[in-house]
Amino acid sequence: MAFLILAKVGDDNPKAVLATTILSYSVSSVVTGAVFFVLGKCKLGALVGFFPRHILVGCIGGVGWFLVATGLEVSARLDGNLDYSLATLRHLFKADTVVLWIIPLFLAIFLFMIKHLVKHPLTDATYFLSIIAIFYFFVGAIDQLELPDLRSRGWVFKAPDAGVPFYHFYTLYDFGAVDWAALADTIPTMLALTFFGIIHVPINVPALGLTVGEDNVDIDRELKAHGLSNALSGFCGSIQNYLVYTNSVLFVRSGGDSRFAGVMLAIATFGVLISGPVLVGYIPIMVVGALIFFLGIDLMREALVDTWGKVHRSEYLTILVIVATMGAWDFVIGILVGILLACVSFVMQASRVSAIRNSLPGSIAASTVRRHPLQNRFLQDAGKQTYVIKLAGYLFFGTIVGVEKHIRTLLLDQFQREPIRFLILDLQNVDGVDFSAAEAFTRINRILKVKGVALIICGISMRGEIGTALCNVGLFEGEDTVRFFETLNSALEHCENDLLLSLYQQRTILPEYIPKHERPFVSSETIYSSPRRNQLQQVATTAFREQDPVPHTRWQSYKQPFQLLVQTFSTVSDKADDFWYRAVPFFERRQFCAGKILYEREQMADGFFLLESGMLKAEYILPQLGKFSELIVEGTTCGELPFFSGTKRTSTTSAERDCVTWMLSQERWEELQRSQPDIAQELLKISLKLTSERMDAITK
Repeated sequence: MAFLILAKVGDDNPKAVLATTILSYSVSSVVTGAVFFVLGKCKLGALVGFFPRHILVGCIGGVGWFLVATGLEVSARLDGNLDYSLATLRHLFKADTVVLWIIPLFLAIFLFMIKHLVKHPLTDATYFLSIIAIFYFFVGAIDQLELPDLRSRGWVFKAPDAGVPFYHFYTLYDFGAVDWAALADTIPTMLALTFFGIIHVPINVPALGLTVGEDNVDIDRELKAHGLSNALSGFCGSIQNYLVYTNSVLFVRSGGDSRFAGVMLAIATFGVLISGPVLVGYIPIMVVGALIFFLGIDLMREALVDTWGKVHRSEYLTILVIVATMGAWDFVIGILVGILLACVSFVMQASRVSAIRNSLPGSIAASTVRRHPLQNRFLQDAGKQTYVIKLAGYLFFGTIVGVEKHIRTLLLDQFQREPIRFLILDLQNVDGVDFSAAEAFTRINRILKVKGVALIICGISMRGEIGTALCNVGLFEGEDTVRFFETLNSALEHCENDLLLSLYQQRTILPEYIPKHERPFVSSETIYSSPRRNQLQQVATTAFREQDPVPHTRWQSYKQPFQLLVQTFSTVSDKADDFWYRAVPFFERRQFCAGKILYEREQMADGFFLLESGMLKAEYILPQLGKFSELIVEGTTCGELPFFSGTKRTSTTSAERDCVTWMLSQERWEELQRSQPDIAQELLKISLKLTSERMDAITK
């Protein structure tokens, strides 16, 4: 800003240049303070949590590098910053220069050795005061050593002008001499300085907390404190300020870890301000150089030595790159390079974690629909044509590649042995998708269509973030429309209904419980031969033969509920037909209209039902599974476990359609136990078998 103002005003008006420059410094402090305070007030300090710890450690090492370089600059009395060139190297090893920085470096290393043996907070202060005392002991003992000569040769700091009061700085303010146009031109530079401070504070404060072992660092509070201090400094006519990591580390390690110590430091600093800078002309440069070398080496040890073997190799490489970049170029560039490497490292590591949490065939992942045992037996084998892949986490360009590769492998390697008809992608545990992942779903759908496999998406809301992202890439539009269901259970039910068509086409019967909108289009595989079609025909034929080798028309001559009893229990009991004929008088016919509630959750069970026609819906609320429902179709049972165990109902069951049921009431059950104990015993066994099968279906 000073050079900008000088170029704007001109060197022929030094008063205006000086007045404009110091005013620009104070205005910049106020602007920085306002930005800091707003960031803290808006609680944006939490964004610092996105900085990985190894980035902070790399910044600590970079600060250490800066300090070592500064130690060389101060001790060797270099003009300007340390230049990594052959000329600078030659200058450092001149006979009259090498001793100037070798002694401070040796003193810093010797302090490390002392601190390894002595653990006391006053060790640092005592050590450096001892160096000053020893230095002036030799100066007083040797007549040839004179302070003016030592200052000219670079052993002691040059003495500043004496007699200048501490308030002289404020006499330079002259608002009448300020060039306001030049001041306005410095606004972009002020904002750049503000940005520089914003970068430093979120790095230095957590880094200091990491070094001193303070985990409860409130970044928002620190930002507001920095805002107030900068604003106060600006209104008092001074420059920007923020926490200096190295000074703070030295202060804390020297015992300054309390509020009282901070107050004492403020009083001592104010005393130095009042007394003036005269004391600076008596401080040996080797003391300051040793202190800077000590801090720099200590920070580099913390970043490069203490982390060896404790962090991942890629993280350690990131630390090295940050330190080298800060040393070779700049602090801000080092941070940006570190963040870039951290992003690359995160993508690589996240890509190694598969987004596929589980994959299983439909024979294992069955819906909760309570079906007839014949249908269950058929779906046990035919369900292999349904394949479920459960995804989790955030899907992005790094993880979706593994999903696509898994699907391609499924189609190439296993398709000949176990051809599939449906591929269900369950996105219930997916947190989000980026554009690349959403586009990959459309590519996966095209791959599946070539093989004649239908893609089904479930577990999301179409109005949610994931559903919107998939709709934006046209996944649910066009000829190759992807089916969508809100739950995995609904998707499995759709696939099972489609597969059951093949079962009943073997007997030219279409079950009434399949809704019309769920009756799929009959593909060419229904007419022509294919591996999937042949497999379904074989499974259906096997299921019918295993169910009853006798023609099925035998049951049609039985009256209800005898026919229903024989049909329902034929696959779970080996008892003959006449055994169940004795149970007929104990069942009563009950009809329920659609929407009628049979029983509610938490009610005491007072009946066991056999469903002759229609459909029931049971709704459960379980702590481990949450809220879910199951459909109960004709030819199955309902409410057996709570009834036979004498417990409360676990579901609220209602008629999904008009139903005809046969009910065994509590009174008739007690009568059955007294008069037909063998039938009662068999019913208990059957209820346990059916309950076990249903719990398996629910928990898969």
